[in-house]
Amino acid sequence: MKEKLPKHIAIIMDGNGRWAKLKNRPRTFGHRKGITVVKDVIEYCCKRGINFLTLFAFSSENWQRPQTEVKALMGFLKKYLASELSWLIELGVRFNVIGNIDRLPQDVRDVALNAMEKTAGQKKMILNLALSYGSKEEIIRAVKKICKDVKDGKINIEDLDEKLFSSYLDTSGQPEPDLLIRTSGEYRISNFLLWQIAYTELFFTNTLWPDFTIEELELAIKEYMKRERRFGKI
Repeated sequence: MKEKLPKHIAIIMDGNGRWAKLKNRPRTFGHRKGITVVKDVIEYCCKRGINFLTLFAFSSENWQRPQTEVKALMGFLKKYLASELSWLIELGVRFNVIGNIDRLPQDVRDVALNAMEKTAGQKKMILNLALSYGSKEEIIRAVKKICKDVKDGKINIEDLDEKLFSSYLDTSGQPEPDLLIRTSGEYRISNFLLWQIAYTELFFTNTLWPDFTIEELELAIKEYMKRERRFGKI
């Protein structure tokens, strides 16, 4: 059964705000609880033998939320990365950010870049945290880089194929997700990894992210392992 484990799991962590509202608490209370679930999921995936884990933490559209919430989210992120860095290293996790990192506040960006540098040698699992991430924006960035490299004579336009295009994306060098999980009962991709999930298996659950458990993650993995992936073949 082990050989059928997904090598790469991507998760749209949704429902923190609604979870808090159901408990008559501020949205930030839900985000704080959601962070504890993130830690459980990272540890489980690392120990289970999942090689890549990509978590959608903050989208390019999320900047439009109330500034108080955005500021709180950035604060949680900064505190988490600083406090859990040694734990990630102990687990053997290499931390990586995908998205427009230049839009992050300087202090948050510094902490993220430091975590990437300090964990660069870890080999057990790569953890991609999608921050200020939008797939359409990512694709446009890739196209601009390709155009520049063609103009500079670094690549020939005739050599452009899917493999070369993928090398310009934020997930360059990584396998595409085998399994995408979305919590909270929404059935949308929400501008997440649009290129990378062309043949990804999808799993949707009504569970709000703060209530998401390792048992439900195992259920999603077991469901994935039952599916036959043909990739367009018979």
